[in-house]
Amino acid sequence: MHPRTLERSVVIAADPDAVWALAGGFAALADWHPHLPPVTVEDGADPEAPGAVRVFALDGTVVARELLLAHDPAARRYLYRLLDPLALPVEEYVATFAVAPHPDGAEVRWSAVYRAPDEVAARAEAAFGDGVYATGLAALRERLTSTR
Repeated sequence: MHPRTLERSVVIAADPDAVWALAGGFAALADWHPHLPPVTVEDGADPEAPGAVRVFALDGTVVARELLLAHDPAARRYLYRLLDPLALPVEEYVATFAVAPHPDGAEVRWSAVYRAPDEVAARAEAAFGDGVYATGLAALRERLTSTR
């Protein structure tokens, strides 16, 4: 298993606080991401408190679980760990979702560090980087700028 990184970002012509208000909730991801199933939080935990586990399920079958490591509204950032590797053999997957000021509005960065064998790296990049991150960021930009 080799260390890997992936990152996708987008600049949105919107106030960073407005972007964070929509997308900064750990349990709110499926509210704005077009390809993710609804989120539940295990054991009724506070979804913004470290230790909360968000669960994605399709037709009653859990497809992913993620543990909130840190949630910092002042910095507009949260970090989480993938607890279940889905269909890809990745390990130590820790992701960061962050919103920062940008001259044109807000920059949203979604990144991860993880370990994976060489033969899995391209599939992980496509699945997480393109399928989840880039798709979600494009939808977020569209949602926040379509009414302008």
